[in-house]
Amino acid sequence: MNRSLVILIGALALGAAIFGGAYVASQRATVLCCAQPEDDLSWLRTEFHLSDAEMARIRELHEGYLPKCAEMCKLIADKKGEVAALVGTSTNLTAEAQTKLNEVAELRAQCQTQMLQHFITVSQAMPPAQGQRYLDEMKRLTLGNHEQMEQSMSGDTGHEHHH
Repeated sequence: MNRSLVILIGALALGAAIFGGAYVASQRATVLCCAQPEDDLSWLRTEFHLSDAEMARIRELHEGYLPKCAEMCKLIADKKGEVAALVGTSTNLTAEAQTKLNEVAELRAQCQTQMLQHFITVSQAMPPAQGQRYLDEMKRLTLGNHEQMEQSMSGDTGHEHHH
């Protein structure tokens, strides 16, 4: 019985030490996160090890691009609203609705082009290796979502789409 009590006390002490260590670590992580003001570009500095000058240039590029991005999003949303109004509860796709869908597609292509150009410009403000890694990731995110959907719908991934 003495041995069982020692094992139980040891296990409780070990559990308390693990809990205490995890608690202290989580408190430190919280303090570090809260100490840095919320910055939507801070991940770039960390991920790509950028200097203050590089970050200043990238921030300038980002702030210059945001109004263009917002305007493009608004144009797309407005055009999608036009499509929705035309389609409504109709069981037929009119020529006018089809034209509006083509306009949405054109706006999305313009948006994607502008995004990629922005990512290229940002990548050029980084050291070459980091810029290439950033650009590769941004291309994957920008083009990859469309490619994944296209592949899944076309059967290239081994999944067939049945109508």
